[in-house]
This record gives sequence, C-alpha cells and structure tokens, in this order.
Amino acid sequence: MILKAIPLLVLFSGAVAQVPPGRNNRSFESFEVATIKLVKPEDVRAPRYIRMESAHRFIVKNTTVSGMIAAAFNLNQNMISGGPEWMTAGRFDVVALTPGDERPTLDDQMRMLRRLLTERFKLTFRTEKKKLPVYVLTVAKGGSRLSPDTVPQDQSPLLTPTLFPAASGGIDHVLIRGRNATVPQLASILQRAVTDRPVIDNTGMQGRYNFDLEWTPDDSQFGGTLPFGAPDSGKPGLYTAIEQQLGLMFNSTKRDVETLIVEGLEQPSGN
Repeated sequence: MILKAIPLLVLFSGAVAQVPPGRNNRSFESFEVATIKLVKPEDVRAPRYIRMESAHRFIVKNTTVSGMIAAAFNLNQNMISGGPEWMTAGRFDVVALTPGDERPTLDDQMRMLRRLLTERFKLTFRTEKKKLPVYVLTVAKGGSRLSPDTVPQDQSPLLTPTLFPAASGGIDHVLIRGRNATVPQLASILQRAVTDRPVIDNTGMQGRYNFDLEWTPDDSQFGGTLPFGAPDSGKPGLYTAIEQQLGLMFNSTKRDVETLIVEGLEQPSGN
C-alpha cells in the first residue's frame, strides 16, 4: 500500500538562517501587509505549519499564538508561560506579504513575525531564568555519522520534515531530511516543534551536513497532538534514531534556561 506523505507541522523548510554577503536586511523589519483569521472549530484538524509559500508570501496555518511565539523566539512550548487561555486554544491563519526584492531569510521571517505579534496581538512579555528539564545534544561514543556537505556555505540549507501516515490510521513515522544544515539548526527544530523540553546543542560541531533522521513518534512529542496509529515501518523511537542514524545522543538533565512570560495579549483585528 502506497501512503501519501504529509508536510510536518509547525516547521520550516528551505530557509536560510544567515544573511548572504553584501545583502542589506534592514527592509525586513515588518510585513508589508498581513491578514489574520481565526480558524473555525471544524477546521482545527487541518495541517499546521509556518513557512514561506513563495518568495514574498509568508503563511501561518492553523497555529496557536503560543505556537507562533515558540517559532518567533525559537523556544520550546514549555519555555512559555502566562497569557490568556485562548493563547493555547485558539488557532489562527496568517497570510503576509514580505517587502523588498529578495526572499527573506529565516531570521528575517522570525523578526517580522515577532513584530506582527507585538503590533497585531499586542504581545508584551518579560524573560526569566528557570531551571527546567532539558535534553543536551552531544556526540555519541561511536562518533558522529553526519556527512559533511560540500556546497558553498552561503547556499540555502534545507530542513524538510515530513509525516508518513500508517496504513491503520494515524502517523507511522517522521522524516527530517537535512541538506547543508547545521547541528544547531537541527536542535532548534527539535526544540520548538518536536520534543517536550528544550534542546541544548553541546556537540561543538560547526560544519554543515547532509542527513536523514527517521523515527516513530510517541505521545510526548509534538505536544501530544499527532494522531497515533499502529506503526508499520518498524522505525525506532527518536532517541534511538538520533544515536543510530546521526551518531548523536540526548542526555536528560536540568539547566537554567531563559523563559518567556506573557504579560499581555489581545485578540487581533482581521486586517
């Protein structure tokens, strides 16, 4: 049986985190225009993602304000507290147009998303250090299995996550395909969208790599929102997959991390 792959939720693909040489990114302070709509209750099971749909069209689909904050500030959901109940219950669609002639980098996109949150949702917050359970990403005893990329360093990195459904219903496994990607970028995606706690990169690896990470998710991942079915592929769990496929490993501990406390938030106007 051929199963159709589904784009992964609340993740980014094909985005550059650095500014190419000679580029001026001061024009990417805010979106030119943005439309915000509250998702109808009957539509909340639709796919959820945040991404550039084209060179100048930024899309937030079926995402909570808490999810937008996590993406915009590169946080795990457990690093966000405070705020009204609708911050984690209501879901929104955002369609925004970006300024300038160039496609914004991931840093540009998140800067503009932060501006949208403060201007349209009236987000106010403070930060506070808290001791939280974390995963520390390190190199496994057998050494890294990541393959160095040989493309120019200023070429766009790709981190393309995909969900594969199970024949019996639910999700069978997840694939994150990385090309010209860094270990910190992988840790960032795992932290803000996959794991139930912050992820701290302690590998010391500075290069860009090609890798495929495949695993069967459990109910502690993706905020417990994935529909789980009986897996068919026999893929390992995330922590085993990271060690077997990438030569990296998670160590559970507690660390002082900077958290975000929402002090003010308002329902936005539609336009």
